[in-house]
Amino acid sequence: MGEFKLQRLGIIMKPEDGDAMEIEGVLNPAAIRGKDGHLYLFPRMVAKGNFSRIGIARVIFNDAGDPVDVERLGIALQPEADYELRPDGGGCEDPRITFVEPLNHYVMNYVAFGPNGPRIAIARSNDLINWERVGLARFTHYENIKFEGVDDKDSCTFPLLIKNPNNHDEMGLLHRPIFPGTSPEEIKAKHGHHETDRECESIWISYCRFDTATHLPAKGASFTSHERLAAPEADWEKLKIGCGTPPIMTDLGWMILYHGVSEIPVPNSEKTQLCYSAGIMILDREEPTNILYRSAEPIMKPDLPEERVGLIADVVFPTGIDRRDDIGMPNRFDIYYGMADDRIGVARLDIPDKLPG
Repeated sequence: MGEFKLQRLGIIMKPEDGDAMEIEGVLNPAAIRGKDGHLYLFPRMVAKGNFSRIGIARVIFNDAGDPVDVERLGIALQPEADYELRPDGGGCEDPRITFVEPLNHYVMNYVAFGPNGPRIAIARSNDLINWERVGLARFTHYENIKFEGVDDKDSCTFPLLIKNPNNHDEMGLLHRPIFPGTSPEEIKAKHGHHETDRECESIWISYCRFDTATHLPAKGASFTSHERLAAPEADWEKLKIGCGTPPIMTDLGWMILYHGVSEIPVPNSEKTQLCYSAGIMILDREEPTNILYRSAEPIMKPDLPEERVGLIADVVFPTGIDRRDDIGMPNRFDIYYGMADDRIGVARLDIPDKLPG
């Protein structure tokens, strides 16, 4: 049946010397094909004081079809809205971009780091250059769980409408609410056995109606009908999981790469530190909450020096994916990922024709 095979291709982007907008790192990019066929990256560019903008860059390929470099094109979003600005700075961070076919435009999910902490924000574009803010995502309650006013990250949108629990076709959003006490730093600080709260430490799918006339979320609509997708399970993801790359349809089903956080020993010390690795989930094409496959072991963990040492050590953080239809290889994907919160790497993922047994 074959296996998922991943091969690192190298560093694709790093901070430019002398550029104040990138002095604290270039990382965690969205990746999306434009209508012109070119591949574009939207990296998080971090200036002094953790002030983050979202840039635009065109990927350059060599004669063999491998991504080798980028051409910087400017800024897509920088903190301007009140929900992106804080007295000591601001942030537009960690974008994921999907072309949502029923809406006929690109949707960007990103983290707005404003006065109330990190929140999911949404923008849209017809051309990938000019972006219109839709605003903060809003969430209704779910049973005894309150999503509104809670820190939230790791968000991306399905490219097609999916059925909500009531069997209605709606926009689907993956996200990871960070309820108080559930960040990996807080869990690690407890210094003891941690029993996962599967409701509060999960990747969720939420749904939203949209207006067929405006191609925007329906007036007054919030994301609702929440369903838990996955909670931490394996040792390599024990402290936290979060969605990485946007869902992409394959012959196997919807595929996402996701990150998991664990504790690893600090060399020559009794202390431990956090480690971010990456795995794969395959979701049923008709019922995305049905997980058909999940990595028992990470498909990628920090191994290279550039992944082990950086602004935050031991981090691989996939956020961008590109299916290589352009070279006639629909089972090959290029994965763009953050390396130690400092630079951007790219890896090649080949998927099997059938799910591993």
